[in-house]
Amino acid sequence: MNDVGHSDAGWLQSAAVFGASGGIGSALCEALAERGIERIFAGSRKGKAAAPHLTVPFAFDLTDEDSIEAAADKMRDDPPQLVVVATGALTLPDGTGPERSYKRLDVAAMEQALRLNTVGPALIAKHMLPLFPRQGRAVFAVLSARVGSISDNRIGGWHSYRASKAALNMLVRNWSIELGRTHKDAVVVSLHPGTVDTRLSEPFQSGLPAEQLTSPEDAAANLLRVIDGLVPEQSGGCYDWKGERVPE
Repeated sequence: MNDVGHSDAGWLQSAAVFGASGGIGSALCEALAERGIERIFAGSRKGKAAAPHLTVPFAFDLTDEDSIEAAADKMRDDPPQLVVVATGALTLPDGTGPERSYKRLDVAAMEQALRLNTVGPALIAKHMLPLFPRQGRAVFAVLSARVGSISDNRIGGWHSYRASKAALNMLVRNWSIELGRTHKDAVVVSLHPGTVDTRLSEPFQSGLPAEQLTSPEDAAANLLRVIDGLVPEQSGGCYDWKGERVPE
């Protein structure tokens, strides 16, 4: 059963993708361009989007609030109606993977996972949500994961990653409540794209049935379809690529 409320693909004229050089982010930019979206802001660490002829590239660093604030300032005069935070780290830059046991917990690794998966997106929300107009539809979406669900956790493990995504989902709920007081048509959600064939999931694809692995292009199409169908009453929730609510 699809939980998404309605379908409307004609509401969007401008969008911003944070993490546009990644697999899902670049596919989102391509999909938005195929729709004929007038302006697509595409953010990456180096400020070089995968499709610069289709986008307006900008640079940002999840660990540098000044860079995020500067990026938001560039969009202030032409704010996007859709902001997608397509960032995330399962394996850390130094190669540290998710912990399979609490015995492997490491303070520095936990802090970095939370910094990248929770604090970074929170800073983007801090500087981008104020750009939304008070009237009219606007959507702020962050990529989360089903493993961030507390009630759906059956096997444990992946402690830092699970905790960082659960915390992100809580922040999404908080932002939706606060924004909803002044922006009645706005939606803030976290989205689970499924298992997508990207660098993030590559180390964990062994033994995975082919039908469970989604291409970035299909993932982008799925996510945009879900975004199109969201209504304000669904703000604050986490939804999967089919539009179904992920348990909290």
